[in-house]
Amino acid sequence: MNDAVARLIGHVAQTRYEDLPEAALHAARTFLLDSLGVAAVGSMAPWADRLAAIQAGWGAGSDARSWVFGDPLPAPAAAFVNAYQLHNSEFDCIHEAAIVHPMAVVLPALLAAAERRRGVNGRDFILALILGVDVACHIGVAAQGRMRFFRPAMAGAFGAVAAIGKLNGFDADTLRSAMGVVYSQLCGTMQAHHEGSVVLAMQVGFNARNAVIACDMAADGIVAPADMLEGPYGYYALFEEGHDLAGALGALGQDWRIAEVAHKPFPSGRATHGVIDGLLALQASKGFAAADIAHIQARVPPLTHQLVGRVPQDAMSPNQARLCIAFSAARALQNRGLGVADFLRAALADAQTLDLARRITVVKDDNPDPNALTPVAFMVGLRDGREFNGSQSIVYGNPKKPMSRSAHLAKFHANWRAADLPPANASRLTAMVDDIEAVPDMAELVDLMLR
Repeated sequence: MNDAVARLIGHVAQTRYEDLPEAALHAARTFLLDSLGVAAVGSMAPWADRLAAIQAGWGAGSDARSWVFGDPLPAPAAAFVNAYQLHNSEFDCIHEAAIVHPMAVVLPALLAAAERRRGVNGRDFILALILGVDVACHIGVAAQGRMRFFRPAMAGAFGAVAAIGKLNGFDADTLRSAMGVVYSQLCGTMQAHHEGSVVLAMQVGFNARNAVIACDMAADGIVAPADMLEGPYGYYALFEEGHDLAGALGALGQDWRIAEVAHKPFPSGRATHGVIDGLLALQASKGFAAADIAHIQARVPPLTHQLVGRVPQDAMSPNQARLCIAFSAARALQNRGLGVADFLRAALADAQTLDLARRITVVKDDNPDPNALTPVAFMVGLRDGREFNGSQSIVYGNPKKPMSRSAHLAKFHANWRAADLPPANASRLTAMVDDIEAVPDMAELVDLMLR
Protein backbone atom coordinates (compact mmCIF):
# COMPACT_ATOMS: atom_id res chain seq x y z
CA MET A 1 0.00 0.00 0.00
CA ASN A 2 1.43 3.37 -1.01
CA ASP A 3 2.23 5.43 2.09
CA ALA A 4 0.91 8.77 0.77
CA VAL A 5 -2.37 7.30 -0.44
CA ALA A 6 -2.77 5.35 2.80
CA ARG A 7 -2.26 8.55 4.79
CA LEU A 8 -4.90 10.38 2.79
CA ILE A 9 -7.42 7.56 3.18
CA GLY A 10 -6.61 7.14 6.86
CA HIS A 11 -7.18 10.85 7.39
CA VAL A 12 -10.71 10.50 6.04
CA ALA A 13 -11.52 7.31 7.90
CA GLN A 14 -10.19 8.43 11.28
CA THR A 15 -11.07 12.13 11.54
CA ARG A 16 -13.93 12.97 13.91
CA TYR A 17 -16.06 16.08 14.11
CA GLU A 18 -14.28 16.96 17.37
CA ASP A 19 -10.99 17.16 15.45
CA LEU A 20 -12.19 20.04 13.28
CA PRO A 21 -11.07 23.57 14.16
CA GLU A 22 -13.61 26.37 14.15
CA ALA A 23 -11.88 28.01 11.17
CA ALA A 24 -12.64 24.95 9.03
CA LEU A 25 -16.23 24.76 10.25
CA HIS A 26 -16.80 28.47 9.64
CA ALA A 27 -15.40 28.24 6.11
CA ALA A 28 -17.51 25.15 5.39
CA ARG A 29 -20.71 26.90 6.45
CA THR A 30 -19.78 29.97 4.42
CA PHE A 31 -19.04 28.09 1.22
CA LEU A 32 -21.99 25.75 1.64
CA LEU A 33 -24.35 28.73 1.54
CA ASP A 34 -22.37 30.40 -1.23
CA SER A 35 -22.50 27.23 -3.32
CA LEU A 36 -26.23 26.79 -2.91
CA GLY A 37 -26.80 30.36 -4.08
CA VAL A 38 -24.53 29.82 -7.08
CA ALA A 39 -26.35 26.58 -7.93
CA ALA A 40 -29.65 28.43 -7.71
CA VAL A 41 -28.61 31.01 -10.29
CA GLY A 42 -27.10 28.19 -12.34
CA SER A 43 -30.66 27.00 -12.95
CA MET A 44 -30.92 29.85 -15.48
CA ALA A 45 -28.14 28.48 -17.68
CA PRO A 46 -28.65 26.72 -21.02
CA TRP A 47 -29.58 23.06 -20.63
CA ALA A 48 -30.20 23.32 -16.89
CA ASP A 49 -33.91 22.69 -17.32
CA ARG A 50 -33.35 19.90 -19.84
CA LEU A 51 -30.81 17.70 -18.11
CA ALA A 52 -33.28 16.16 -15.67
CA ALA A 53 -35.57 15.29 -18.57
CA ILE A 54 -32.69 13.66 -20.42
CA GLN A 55 -31.80 11.72 -17.28
CA ALA A 56 -35.35 10.38 -17.08
CA GLY A 57 -34.70 8.41 -20.25
CA TRP A 58 -31.86 6.55 -18.54
CA GLY A 59 -33.86 5.16 -15.64
CA ALA A 60 -36.37 6.25 -13.03
CA GLY A 61 -35.92 6.82 -9.32
CA SER A 62 -36.71 9.25 -6.53
CA ASP A 63 -33.64 9.06 -4.29
CA ALA A 64 -32.90 12.78 -4.49
CA ARG A 65 -34.09 15.93 -6.22
CA SER A 66 -32.75 18.41 -8.72
CA TRP A 67 -32.21 21.77 -7.06
CA VAL A 68 -34.65 24.54 -8.00
CA PHE A 69 -36.66 22.35 -10.43
CA GLY A 70 -37.44 19.60 -7.92
CA ASP A 71 -37.38 16.62 -10.30
CA PRO A 72 -37.18 13.31 -8.39
CA LEU A 73 -34.15 11.41 -9.66
CA PRO A 74 -31.81 8.54 -8.83
CA ALA A 75 -28.98 9.80 -6.63
CA PRO A 76 -26.31 9.61 -9.39
CA ALA A 77 -28.56 11.59 -11.73
CA ALA A 78 -29.31 14.24 -9.10
CA ALA A 79 -25.59 14.61 -8.44
CA PHE A 80 -24.97 15.14 -12.16
CA VAL A 81 -27.74 17.71 -12.67
CA ASN A 82 -26.94 19.69 -9.53
CA ALA A 83 -23.20 19.73 -10.15
CA TYR A 84 -23.82 21.19 -13.60
CA GLN A 85 -25.93 23.94 -12.04
CA LEU A 86 -23.26 24.68 -9.47
CA HIS A 87 -20.42 25.16 -11.94
CA ASN A 88 -22.04 26.45 -15.13
CA SER A 89 -21.92 30.16 -14.24
CA GLU A 90 -18.24 30.13 -13.18
CA PHE A 91 -19.36 31.67 -9.89
CA ASP A 92 -18.38 28.83 -7.51
CA CYS A 93 -15.55 28.99 -5.01
CA ILE A 94 -12.02 27.83 -5.81
CA HIS A 95 -8.84 26.71 -4.09
CA GLU A 96 -6.33 28.78 -6.01
CA ALA A 97 -3.17 26.79 -5.28
CA ALA A 98 -4.87 23.52 -6.24
CA ILE A 99 -6.79 25.05 -9.18
CA VAL A 100 -9.75 23.03 -7.96
CA HIS A 101 -13.37 24.11 -7.50
CA PRO A 102 -13.78 21.86 -4.47
CA MET A 103 -17.50 22.26 -3.83
CA ALA A 104 -18.59 21.77 -7.44
CA VAL A 105 -18.26 17.97 -7.43
CA VAL A 106 -18.19 17.23 -3.71
CA LEU A 107 -21.33 19.05 -2.55
CA PRO A 108 -23.86 17.81 -5.16
CA ALA A 109 -22.62 14.21 -4.87
CA LEU A 110 -22.63 14.28 -1.08
CA LEU A 111 -26.03 15.93 -0.77
CA ALA A 112 -27.58 13.46 -3.24
CA ALA A 113 -26.16 10.59 -1.21
CA ALA A 114 -27.41 12.16 2.03
CA GLU A 115 -30.90 12.74 0.62
CA ARG A 116 -31.07 9.13 -0.52
CA ARG A 117 -30.11 7.83 2.93
CA ARG A 118 -32.61 10.06 4.77
CA GLY A 119 -31.97 11.20 8.29
CA VAL A 120 -28.39 12.40 7.72
CA ASN A 121 -27.77 15.10 10.30
CA GLY A 122 -25.88 18.31 9.70
CA ARG A 123 -23.00 17.42 12.00
CA ASP A 124 -22.15 14.27 10.06
CA PHE A 125 -22.71 16.07 6.77
CA ILE A 126 -20.37 18.99 7.48
CA LEU A 127 -17.62 16.61 8.63
CA ALA A 128 -17.91 14.64 5.40
CA LEU A 129 -17.99 17.84 3.32
CA ILE A 130 -14.82 19.22 4.92
CA LEU A 131 -12.97 15.94 4.41
CA GLY A 132 -14.08 15.73 0.78
CA VAL A 133 -12.77 19.23 0.13
CA ASP A 134 -9.53 18.31 1.93
CA VAL A 135 -8.94 15.32 -0.34
CA ALA A 136 -9.77 17.16 -3.57
CA CYS A 137 -7.53 20.10 -2.73
CA HIS A 138 -4.59 18.03 -1.48
CA ILE A 139 -4.65 16.08 -4.74
CA GLY A 140 -4.70 19.34 -6.70
CA VAL A 141 -1.99 21.03 -4.63
CA ALA A 142 0.30 18.04 -5.16
CA ALA A 143 0.27 18.55 -8.94
CA GLN A 144 3.40 20.33 -10.13
CA GLY A 145 2.99 20.61 -13.89
CA ARG A 146 0.76 22.54 -16.24
CA MET A 147 -2.90 21.59 -16.32
CA ARG A 148 -3.55 19.29 -19.29
CA PHE A 149 -6.88 17.80 -18.18
CA PHE A 150 -9.75 19.45 -16.31
CA ARG A 151 -8.38 19.08 -12.80
CA PRO A 152 -11.38 20.59 -10.94
CA ALA A 153 -13.61 17.74 -12.14
CA MET A 154 -11.08 14.95 -11.62
CA ALA A 155 -9.69 15.95 -8.23
CA GLY A 156 -13.26 16.71 -7.22
CA ALA A 157 -14.28 13.13 -8.02
CA PHE A 158 -11.80 11.77 -5.47
CA GLY A 159 -13.03 14.32 -2.95
CA ALA A 160 -16.66 13.36 -3.53
CA VAL A 161 -15.86 9.69 -2.96
CA ALA A 162 -14.06 10.58 0.26
CA ALA A 163 -17.06 12.62 1.44
CA ILE A 164 -19.66 9.96 0.62
CA GLY A 165 -17.43 7.24 2.03
CA LYS A 166 -17.12 9.13 5.29
CA LEU A 167 -20.87 9.66 5.46
CA ASN A 168 -21.43 5.95 4.85
CA GLY A 169 -18.86 4.86 7.43
CA PHE A 170 -16.48 3.17 4.99
CA ASP A 171 -13.37 1.60 6.45
CA ALA A 172 -10.02 2.29 4.80
CA ASP A 173 -10.18 -0.71 2.45
CA THR A 174 -13.67 0.12 1.18
CA LEU A 175 -12.74 3.77 0.74
CA ARG A 176 -9.67 2.74 -1.24
CA SER A 177 -11.81 0.58 -3.51
CA ALA A 178 -14.26 3.44 -4.04
CA MET A 179 -11.42 5.75 -5.02
CA GLY A 180 -10.13 3.08 -7.40
CA VAL A 181 -13.55 2.72 -9.02
CA VAL A 182 -13.97 6.46 -9.49
CA TYR A 183 -10.45 6.70 -10.88
CA SER A 184 -11.50 4.20 -13.53
CA GLN A 185 -14.35 6.56 -14.53
CA LEU A 186 -12.52 9.91 -14.46
CA CYS A 187 -13.21 12.31 -17.28
CA GLY A 188 -12.64 15.93 -18.18
CA THR A 189 -10.62 17.48 -20.97
CA MET A 190 -9.35 20.99 -21.39
CA GLN A 191 -10.73 21.01 -24.94
CA ALA A 192 -14.17 21.90 -23.54
CA HIS A 193 -12.55 24.80 -21.66
CA HIS A 194 -10.60 25.87 -24.74
CA GLU A 195 -13.77 26.00 -26.85
CA GLY A 196 -15.96 27.50 -24.11
CA SER A 197 -18.33 24.56 -24.46
CA VAL A 198 -21.36 24.01 -22.23
CA VAL A 199 -19.93 20.51 -21.68
CA LEU A 200 -17.20 22.02 -19.47
CA ALA A 201 -19.59 22.27 -16.53
CA MET A 202 -21.16 18.93 -17.47
CA GLN A 203 -17.74 17.34 -16.92
CA VAL A 204 -18.10 18.37 -13.28
CA GLY A 205 -21.50 16.66 -13.34
CA PHE A 206 -20.15 13.47 -14.91
CA ASN A 207 -17.63 13.11 -12.09
CA ALA A 208 -20.18 13.86 -9.37
CA ARG A 209 -22.42 11.14 -10.82
CA ASN A 210 -19.51 8.71 -11.06
CA ALA A 211 -18.53 9.32 -7.44
CA VAL A 212 -21.96 8.19 -6.25
CA ILE A 213 -21.76 5.11 -8.48
CA ALA A 214 -18.22 4.30 -7.28
CA CYS A 215 -19.29 4.34 -3.64
CA ASP A 216 -22.27 2.08 -4.38
CA MET A 217 -19.99 -0.40 -6.11
CA ALA A 218 -17.34 -0.40 -3.39
CA ALA A 219 -19.98 -0.81 -0.69
CA ASP A 220 -21.06 -3.99 -2.48
CA GLY A 221 -17.55 -5.40 -2.30
CA ILE A 222 -16.03 -4.57 -5.68
CA VAL A 223 -12.25 -4.36 -5.42
CA ALA A 224 -10.67 -1.74 -7.68
CA PRO A 225 -7.11 -0.64 -8.55
CA ALA A 226 -5.44 0.15 -5.24
CA ASP A 227 -2.67 2.53 -6.30
CA MET A 228 -4.96 4.89 -8.20
CA LEU A 229 -2.97 8.06 -7.50
CA GLU A 230 0.74 7.18 -7.68
CA GLY A 231 0.77 3.86 -9.52
CA PRO A 232 2.59 3.53 -12.86
CA TYR A 233 -0.75 4.09 -14.62
CA GLY A 234 -2.34 6.10 -11.84
CA TYR A 235 -3.80 9.59 -11.84
CA TYR A 236 -0.55 11.52 -11.60
CA ALA A 237 1.23 9.42 -14.23
CA LEU A 238 -1.53 9.82 -16.79
CA PHE A 239 -3.14 13.18 -16.09
CA GLU A 240 -0.51 15.44 -14.49
CA GLU A 241 3.05 16.45 -15.30
CA GLY A 242 4.84 15.72 -12.04
CA HIS A 243 3.62 15.70 -8.45
CA ASP A 244 4.61 15.62 -4.79
CA LEU A 245 1.72 14.07 -2.90
CA ALA A 246 3.79 13.24 0.16
CA GLY A 247 4.91 16.86 0.40
CA ALA A 248 1.36 18.14 -0.02
CA LEU A 249 0.23 15.95 2.86
CA GLY A 250 2.83 17.37 5.22
CA ALA A 251 0.30 19.31 7.30
CA LEU A 252 -2.56 16.83 6.92
CA GLY A 253 -4.99 17.21 9.79
CA GLN A 254 -3.45 20.53 10.82
CA ASP A 255 -3.99 22.84 7.87
CA TRP A 256 -7.52 22.43 6.56
CA ARG A 257 -7.91 23.17 2.85
CA ILE A 258 -11.49 24.44 3.22
CA ALA A 259 -10.09 27.41 5.15
CA GLU A 260 -7.89 28.25 2.13
CA VAL A 261 -10.76 28.38 -0.37
CA ALA A 262 -11.47 31.66 -2.16
CA HIS A 263 -14.81 33.28 -2.91
CA LYS A 264 -15.59 34.31 -6.46
CA PRO A 265 -16.98 37.85 -6.42
CA PHE A 266 -17.53 37.76 -10.20
CA PRO A 267 -19.31 35.11 -12.36
CA SER A 268 -16.30 34.55 -14.59
CA GLY A 269 -13.25 32.31 -14.59
CA ARG A 270 -11.16 32.89 -11.48
CA ALA A 271 -8.18 33.53 -13.74
CA THR A 272 -9.97 36.69 -14.95
CA HIS A 273 -10.40 38.03 -11.44
CA GLY A 274 -6.92 39.42 -10.84
CA VAL A 275 -7.17 41.73 -13.84
CA ILE A 276 -10.82 42.65 -13.19
CA ASP A 277 -10.21 43.35 -9.50
CA GLY A 278 -7.13 45.43 -10.27
CA LEU A 279 -8.74 47.43 -13.07
CA LEU A 280 -11.81 48.22 -10.96
CA ALA A 281 -9.59 49.40 -8.13
CA LEU A 282 -7.59 51.57 -10.54
CA GLN A 283 -10.77 52.97 -12.05
CA ALA A 284 -12.11 53.83 -8.59
CA SER A 285 -8.91 55.59 -7.55
CA LYS A 286 -8.30 57.51 -10.79
CA GLY A 287 -11.89 58.26 -11.72
CA PHE A 288 -11.81 57.42 -15.42
CA ALA A 289 -14.83 56.04 -17.29
CA ALA A 290 -14.89 53.15 -19.73
CA ALA A 291 -15.43 55.62 -22.58
CA ASP A 292 -12.13 57.35 -21.68
CA ILE A 293 -10.04 54.22 -22.34
CA ALA A 294 -7.93 54.03 -25.50
CA HIS A 295 -6.24 50.70 -24.77
CA ILE A 296 -5.31 48.30 -21.97
CA GLN A 297 -2.53 45.75 -21.74
CA ALA A 298 -2.59 42.98 -19.12
CA ARG A 299 0.49 40.86 -18.35
CA VAL A 300 -0.45 37.54 -16.77
CA PRO A 301 1.14 34.19 -15.86
CA PRO A 302 1.18 31.50 -18.57
CA LEU A 303 -1.65 29.51 -16.95
CA THR A 304 -3.88 32.58 -16.75
CA HIS A 305 -3.16 33.28 -20.41
CA GLN A 306 -3.94 29.66 -21.31
CA LEU A 307 -7.24 29.71 -19.42
CA VAL A 308 -8.65 33.15 -20.17
CA GLY A 309 -6.37 34.96 -22.59
CA ARG A 310 -8.64 34.28 -25.56
CA VAL A 311 -9.34 37.01 -28.12
CA PRO A 312 -12.92 38.39 -27.93
CA GLN A 313 -15.17 37.51 -30.84
CA ASP A 314 -18.62 38.42 -32.09
CA ALA A 315 -21.41 36.09 -30.96
CA MET A 316 -19.47 34.48 -28.13
CA SER A 317 -21.34 32.00 -25.96
CA PRO A 318 -21.74 32.82 -22.26
CA ASN A 319 -19.09 30.20 -21.48
CA GLN A 320 -16.60 31.72 -23.89
CA ALA A 321 -17.22 35.22 -22.56
CA ARG A 322 -16.84 34.19 -18.93
CA LEU A 323 -13.47 32.69 -19.79
CA CYS A 324 -12.25 35.79 -21.64
CA ILE A 325 -10.37 38.47 -19.69
CA ALA A 326 -10.94 41.07 -22.39
CA PHE A 327 -14.71 40.74 -22.50
CA SER A 328 -15.18 40.31 -18.73
CA ALA A 329 -12.92 43.25 -17.93
CA ALA A 330 -14.60 45.48 -20.52
CA ARG A 331 -18.01 44.71 -19.12
CA ALA A 332 -16.79 45.30 -15.55
CA LEU A 333 -15.26 48.67 -16.45
CA GLN A 334 -18.48 49.77 -18.12
CA ASN A 335 -20.64 48.87 -15.12
CA ARG A 336 -18.06 49.25 -12.30
CA GLY A 337 -18.77 45.66 -11.40
CA LEU A 338 -19.65 42.34 -13.00
CA GLY A 339 -22.77 40.23 -12.53
CA VAL A 340 -24.71 37.33 -14.00
CA ALA A 341 -26.66 39.66 -16.32
CA ASP A 342 -23.40 40.66 -18.01
CA PHE A 343 -23.31 37.29 -19.74
CA LEU A 344 -26.85 37.24 -21.06
CA ARG A 345 -27.52 37.52 -24.80
CA ALA A 346 -28.00 41.30 -24.92
CA ALA A 347 -24.73 41.96 -23.11
CA LEU A 348 -22.79 39.51 -25.27
CA ALA A 349 -23.92 41.37 -28.40
CA ASP A 350 -23.34 44.90 -27.03
CA ALA A 351 -21.26 46.81 -29.59
CA GLN A 352 -19.63 49.15 -27.06
CA THR A 353 -18.54 46.24 -24.87
CA LEU A 354 -17.03 44.39 -27.81
CA ASP A 355 -15.27 47.53 -29.02
CA LEU A 356 -13.61 48.05 -25.63
CA ALA A 357 -12.83 44.34 -25.29
CA ARG A 358 -10.92 44.44 -28.58
CA ARG A 359 -8.73 47.23 -27.20
CA ILE A 360 -7.63 45.00 -24.29
CA THR A 361 -4.62 42.82 -25.04
CA VAL A 362 -3.47 39.99 -22.79
CA VAL A 363 0.14 38.81 -22.93
CA LYS A 364 2.09 36.12 -21.10
CA ASP A 365 4.73 37.04 -18.58
CA ASP A 366 7.72 34.85 -17.63
CA ASN A 367 6.29 33.39 -14.40
CA PRO A 368 7.94 29.94 -14.05
CA ASP A 369 5.13 28.46 -11.91
CA PRO A 370 2.86 26.41 -14.23
CA ASN A 371 -0.02 26.63 -11.73
CA ALA A 372 0.15 30.35 -10.86
CA LEU A 373 -2.82 32.62 -11.53
CA THR A 374 -1.09 35.72 -10.11
CA PRO A 375 0.55 38.17 -9.93
CA VAL A 376 -0.90 40.15 -12.81
CA ALA A 377 0.08 43.60 -14.04
CA PHE A 378 -1.81 46.02 -16.27
CA MET A 379 -1.51 49.38 -17.99
CA VAL A 380 -4.48 51.59 -18.89
CA GLY A 381 -3.99 54.19 -21.60
CA LEU A 382 -6.60 56.94 -21.81
CA ARG A 383 -7.69 58.88 -24.87
CA ASP A 384 -6.22 62.08 -23.39
CA GLY A 385 -2.74 60.50 -23.30
CA ARG A 386 -2.55 59.66 -19.61
CA GLU A 387 -1.41 56.18 -18.57
CA PHE A 388 -1.98 54.35 -15.30
CA ASN A 389 -0.26 51.18 -14.12
CA GLY A 390 -1.30 48.66 -11.52
CA SER A 391 -0.81 45.09 -10.33
CA GLN A 392 -2.50 42.45 -8.22
CA SER A 393 -0.95 39.59 -6.32
CA ILE A 394 -3.77 38.75 -3.89
CA VAL A 395 -7.18 38.85 -5.49
CA TYR A 396 -10.44 39.87 -3.82
CA GLY A 397 -12.16 36.78 -2.43
CA ASN A 398 -8.91 35.09 -1.36
CA PRO A 399 -8.79 34.35 2.41
CA LYS A 400 -6.04 36.98 2.64
CA LYS A 401 -8.36 39.50 0.99
CA PRO A 402 -11.75 38.05 1.89
CA MET A 403 -15.30 39.01 1.11
CA SER A 404 -17.02 40.35 4.20
CA ARG A 405 -20.00 38.56 5.71
CA SER A 406 -22.27 41.26 4.30
CA ALA A 407 -20.75 40.96 0.80
CA HIS A 408 -21.03 37.17 0.97
CA LEU A 409 -24.71 37.40 1.92
CA ALA A 410 -25.37 40.05 -0.74
CA LYS A 411 -23.99 37.67 -3.38
CA PHE A 412 -26.15 34.83 -2.07
CA HIS A 413 -29.35 36.90 -2.00
CA ALA A 414 -28.72 38.34 -5.47
CA ASN A 415 -28.33 34.83 -6.88
CA TRP A 416 -31.43 33.67 -5.02
CA ARG A 417 -33.54 36.50 -6.43
CA ALA A 418 -32.27 35.89 -9.95
CA ALA A 419 -33.37 32.24 -9.68
CA ASP A 420 -36.87 33.36 -8.64
CA LEU A 421 -36.90 31.16 -5.56
CA PRO A 422 -39.23 31.91 -2.61
CA PRO A 423 -37.77 34.99 -0.85
CA ALA A 424 -38.58 33.70 2.63
CA ASN A 425 -36.59 30.54 1.96
CA ALA A 426 -33.38 32.55 1.56
CA SER A 427 -33.46 33.68 5.20
CA ARG A 428 -34.52 30.24 6.39
CA LEU A 429 -31.71 28.59 4.45
CA THR A 430 -29.15 31.07 5.79
CA ALA A 431 -30.21 30.35 9.36
CA MET A 432 -30.15 26.60 8.71
CA VAL A 433 -26.62 26.68 7.30
CA ASP A 434 -25.38 28.93 10.12
CA ASP A 435 -26.55 26.26 12.57
CA ILE A 436 -25.94 23.27 10.31
CA GLU A 437 -25.00 20.94 13.15
CA ALA A 438 -28.54 21.20 14.52
CA VAL A 439 -30.21 20.08 11.27
CA PRO A 440 -31.71 16.60 11.82
CA ASP A 441 -32.07 15.70 8.14
CA MET A 442 -30.21 17.33 5.27
CA ALA A 443 -33.23 16.74 3.03
CA GLU A 444 -34.73 19.76 4.81
CA LEU A 445 -32.05 21.89 3.17
CA VAL A 446 -33.09 20.64 -0.27
CA ASP A 447 -36.73 21.42 0.58
CA LEU A 448 -35.78 25.10 0.71
CA MET A 449 -33.99 24.95 -2.64
CA LEU A 450 -37.18 24.31 -4.63
CA ARG A 451 -39.56 26.69 -6.40
